[in-house]
Amino acid sequence: MLCSYKPLVQANYSPHLKLLNQNPNTSIPKTKTQFERKYFDGRFDDIDAGADSSGLWKYALPSNVKFITSTSNPFVKHCLKLKNSSSYRHSHASALVVGTTPLREIYRYKEASQEKTVIDCLLLLDKAEIPEGLDTHYGHVVRVSSMVMKKLSGVQSAESIEVIALMRFPTSFLNLSIDQNKSDSRSWFPSTHRILVLDGIQDPGNLGTLIRSAMAFQWGGIFLLPGCCDPFNEKALRASRGASFQLPIVSGSWNHLETLKSTLNMKMLAGHPDIDWKTKKPFSLSQEFVNSLSHAPLCLVLGSEGRGLSEKSQLECELVSIPMSGKFESLNVSVAGGIFLYMLQPKN
Repeated sequence: MLCSYKPLVQANYSPHLKLLNQNPNTSIPKTKTQFERKYFDGRFDDIDAGADSSGLWKYALPSNVKFITSTSNPFVKHCLKLKNSSSYRHSHASALVVGTTPLREIYRYKEASQEKTVIDCLLLLDKAEIPEGLDTHYGHVVRVSSMVMKKLSGVQSAESIEVIALMRFPTSFLNLSIDQNKSDSRSWFPSTHRILVLDGIQDPGNLGTLIRSAMAFQWGGIFLLPGCCDPFNEKALRASRGASFQLPIVSGSWNHLETLKSTLNMKMLAGHPDIDWKTKKPFSLSQEFVNSLSHAPLCLVLGSEGRGLSEKSQLECELVSIPMSGKFESLNVSVAGGIFLYMLQPKN
């Protein structure tokens, strides 16, 4: 599924969630009305939207609900909308994380960094045990039938997935186009020595893989230019193996990126094949080239799968190509990105 992503609410969700108009260039429909679900006499009823005392939009699941067997259950429908709709995810500042492995990786990282991650609800396959490593982190635990687990996970064999977490977006996720309190670019990333910039990456598998690779090679964060897929998309989360909840992700425009560049005197590089270049010939990604940049803070821009780099990226960046002895013109963006991220990774 290809999806153009532009979040509806601010990324730093504490203490507020704000619903805002969508940019007209995005494919996500504008959300005009939100609902909070309340439970009355065994069913959920819609009421007008409201926020709880913390200022967060809530979808109330009664604490006495311990088991769900039907895929028609309103809470299951709520979870499916979180899974399938970017606008709905961002209006609730929540996402579904499927499977034990990404959840363990998220919490292993959060414990090491002493950051807090919130699981609003842990959905556990009936008769399964709470996975080791998560037994001290869950909130509300609800056991579900294999039919519900299969529906929510998208995996045909429900037995292969025993747990799904409904998680709040991390505070490290930031949308600059609507957050007026984050104008200081030095606060966007804890480390700005190496920042990966994604320019219109629409395939969620590629986006998730690039986030995971950036995490593996200790890059400081991800900057999403307009047109990128939602990093909390189901397929992106699966490909990132939880890295979307670990690595700082900032969504913004070229104006924001230029502010970051000028404030921190960052070098701008962009991956580009050594063919079809119109303005300037790319440098070759040689060891000598890499060594010359070892102490320089830099942004690496990678373009979309179909269209490549935007015209703006080509004009503003120094182009760099991966030398290849084979006859192929280019590599898949996640493969090329992995090579760039490895070669340009920060040196301790």
